[in-house]
Amino acid sequence: MANATARCERWLQEVQGHLRDELLPFWLTHGVDTEYGGYLTYLDRNGQPTGETVKTLLCQARMIYTYSSAHRAGFGDGQCLDIARGGVDFALKHFWDDRHWGWFWTCQRDGAPLNESKLTYGHAFMIYALSEYGMASGDHRGLEWAIRTYETLQTLAADNCRGGYYEFLERDWSKKKPGKYGGDRKSFDVHMHLMECMTNLYEATGLRVYRERTVELITLIVDRILHPESGLGQAQFAYDWTPLRQILFADVWGADRDVNDDEGRPLDNTSFGHNVEFAWLLLHAVNMLDLDVETYKPGLKKIFDHCVTYGIDWEHGGVFCEGPHHGPARERNKEFWQQAETLVGLLDAYLLFGDETYLDAYENVHRFVMDRMIHHEVGEWFPLFDEKNTLLWDYMAHAWKINYHTVRSMIQSEARLLRICG
Repeated sequence: MANATARCERWLQEVQGHLRDELLPFWLTHGVDTEYGGYLTYLDRNGQPTGETVKTLLCQARMIYTYSSAHRAGFGDGQCLDIARGGVDFALKHFWDDRHWGWFWTCQRDGAPLNESKLTYGHAFMIYALSEYGMASGDHRGLEWAIRTYETLQTLAADNCRGGYYEFLERDWSKKKPGKYGGDRKSFDVHMHLMECMTNLYEATGLRVYRERTVELITLIVDRILHPESGLGQAQFAYDWTPLRQILFADVWGADRDVNDDEGRPLDNTSFGHNVEFAWLLLHAVNMLDLDVETYKPGLKKIFDHCVTYGIDWEHGGVFCEGPHHGPARERNKEFWQQAETLVGLLDAYLLFGDETYLDAYENVHRFVMDRMIHHEVGEWFPLFDEKNTLLWDYMAHAWKINYHTVRSMIQSEARLLRICG
């Protein structure tokens, strides 16, 4: 334990230095649209606007969450909350659909609706963001609109026959066409984030209904979405939860890497980052809802051990993207968000099981992030490297990459390292 404490003290200094001296200063001086409100999320490798100004619901919501959570964690001297409030103002004015309810998927810079689709993914993040903003600010609009978004999903997107939620819908909440339009599919990704946002809504309100909904989502994921033998995430499903090969959609987020296969990725395929992100979000939900962690420990250990065995690049550092349920990684690029989530998850794994193997894996990813992925001169993280650590993409922000994963990772990692260090 003494050795673990000494190791974690060194890592803690680096995490705190990056968070306070680089990452937060970057986001306190970048991203805010001072002319129209909301956030500009296309920034080049030097943090300068690229000229692309489309505003996605996903990024607007994630940035509201990030600034609100940073304020709750004690950062910014009120500036983070001011920036979050500006994002809420813009979203309420421009993204909400008064006619059909729900949030538009994208808007132009001035707020004019662009893609009027209703995506459950974006609604989950608005619940997450607005509940966090409500806890950070005391502004009644936060919980009021988080609850309104929840009620909209329950009324218009819930699959009351087979469980879970429909994900790709038109402006009037009719289902989109099948195939690449997503109208015939459900996913691990969306339902994981629904669990995440319902946990936050329960924390913000303490109301039983949101606790019950979170428990329902946890049960659904464990019983229907995780593979029955490996215990790992399966990406996409038919409405009846039959697993399907993962395809890219027309309305897409996180599309940093193209897959040249019209049939989709192999069915025997799982994401190291999503698995570990789910694991630590599940642990957070278990603690918030006061569930019995012993019930979930065997499944959590499967996820953590799979990542350590097959996901960590023990030669060059970092976490690979994807691979089969048993065997070496198949897609060996290294995405920023998978590194960010794995840092948090591996610290949770050590705190839960006390095995220093997880600290060895954490150190591997920590060094890769600190030495390779962070653009220290600017303050944010590069988005993507290949398996030999060659930089593939170099922008600081994009339609899907902003501060949500990076800032949250550093805040959450700091909290866990402080626990280990005592």
